[in-house]
Amino acid sequence: MKGILLTTLNAKYIHMNLAIRLLYELNKSDERLSWKEFAIKEDPDRIAEYCAGFEVVCFSCYIWNITQTLMVIDKIKAIHPATRILLGGPEVSYDGMELMQKNKNIDFIITGEGEIPFAEFLQSYPDVRRINNLVSRQDGEIIYQQHSKNFELENFADTHPYGNEDPATLQDRVAYIETSRGCPYKCEFCLASLDNRVRYLPMEHIKRNLKYLMQHGKVIKFLDRTFNVKKDFTLEIFQFILDHARPENVFQFEITADILHPDIMSFIKEKVPKGMFRFEIGIQTVNQKANLEVSRKQNFEKTKGVILNLREHVDMHLDLIVGLPLDYWNDIKFSFEEVFKLFAPELQLGFLKFLKGTPVREKYLDHGYEFEEKAPYQIIRSNYLSEQELYDITLLEHALEIYWNKPRLTNTLKYVTHQYSIFDFLLGLGKHFSKIHGAFIGYSLEKVYDIAADFIQSAYPDDSILMELLAIDHWMQHKIKPARCYKPEWEKKEKFALLDQLQLPHQKYRYVVTETSFDHEAFMQNGMIIPGKKIFLLEFDGIKKPRICEAFEKVN
Repeated sequence: MKGILLTTLNAKYIHMNLAIRLLYELNKSDERLSWKEFAIKEDPDRIAEYCAGFEVVCFSCYIWNITQTLMVIDKIKAIHPATRILLGGPEVSYDGMELMQKNKNIDFIITGEGEIPFAEFLQSYPDVRRINNLVSRQDGEIIYQQHSKNFELENFADTHPYGNEDPATLQDRVAYIETSRGCPYKCEFCLASLDNRVRYLPMEHIKRNLKYLMQHGKVIKFLDRTFNVKKDFTLEIFQFILDHARPENVFQFEITADILHPDIMSFIKEKVPKGMFRFEIGIQTVNQKANLEVSRKQNFEKTKGVILNLREHVDMHLDLIVGLPLDYWNDIKFSFEEVFKLFAPELQLGFLKFLKGTPVREKYLDHGYEFEEKAPYQIIRSNYLSEQELYDITLLEHALEIYWNKPRLTNTLKYVTHQYSIFDFLLGLGKHFSKIHGAFIGYSLEKVYDIAADFIQSAYPDDSILMELLAIDHWMQHKIKPARCYKPEWEKKEKFALLDQLQLPHQKYRYVVTETSFDHEAFMQNGMIIPGKKIFLLEFDGIKKPRICEAFEKVN
């Protein structure tokens, strides 16, 4: 048999697992050791067949892959019972002994940070009785010696976790990098809250690996829970990025917006090219009672100010959580509408998950929580939300993904936000989509617009502007002028007379000419609806999204 394999099942092919790369880099002098990644959608039989050839297979486990990992483990043991299975990662770090009791195919579990116990495992195997933070089977018993000892991050100084593979593989994948471990906050639904001591990796290590990823990769995501804790550190990394980045590089950071220092904001506005940085900001809820109940501190007004200040310079991804304690239906609706008004390109509406080891899981009875027994441990009901209410919000979440986050109804939904309740609109649209199409998969682009048009015509029959904006949003999705349209165009004779008058090359490009009942340019610039007939003119060149030509007053 072969030696020892480090592996994992990534959520998607484009993702890259940093943990197994770090463990391999630190221990690659051991000739028995190798590593390989898979994805959760790959054939489990094929994965098991590959892994069964090793003496020990070590899986990195997370909430998104634990179900598939356990399935693969069973298949490995069926092929070759002598193969030993070691698990590690956040998903198995807090109930290792219980998991070993339930699953006889697991031989070892490393809890917590893996660097020290994994190195000791390699040195001692097969005699692993004296290794701390390792759950193992010894003479028919499950043995666990817990001894909390963090790995000294200075030991990463000379390491290069991405240097053990073909650099060409980095170009089309998301590469992950960490500059620190721990989080200063204590949000009870988050595993990061369990380690409140923020420790930084050596700066030379960070810069060496960051530069390598910039040279060979494209999208680089920082794993730090709050990247902007230290102003000077943040600015030093930002400046290093600007000094060495390629134009196609994109950098993703998780930040806490209400503590973002004014100097960092000024730096971004003055120096960072638009589209280079992407900020993930966890707002979670605007309800302060709910925040306090889970030991979360947040000043929404400051957060809002930072988002508005930087949204023209940085791509924003905002997060909300449904199901927090003391967050009732109307509280969730208020939070959603307040956050949606910020018009971030992406707004994720997630549902509370009871991760192993988190305080919210330990105190679930205090709030009448019921949640799924298997990963992802999502909320089922609570004292604040019924099962039906949670289901309804999932329909809203689907509509949000389909129509805003893609984006497909950008202008329409901005108009709805100014005129109606965006929460009620997306909830109604989600219900209508479910009624017409069923599952939220297997739909065409035209079906997406047909369903939205049908919903608008039935739920808002007196608002003609909604249909005009839907038609514009539909046209704006295409590089080639679509045959389907949701608003009548001018007759050909009148249309081509205007195009000739404007000296537009209609022999070369395709055009939409129609009439709106409002000034669409004013709306797209500032969201204002100014009544008055206007000519709306779009140019399709077949290569990029259509160009909106200058608006003209309708001449009778």
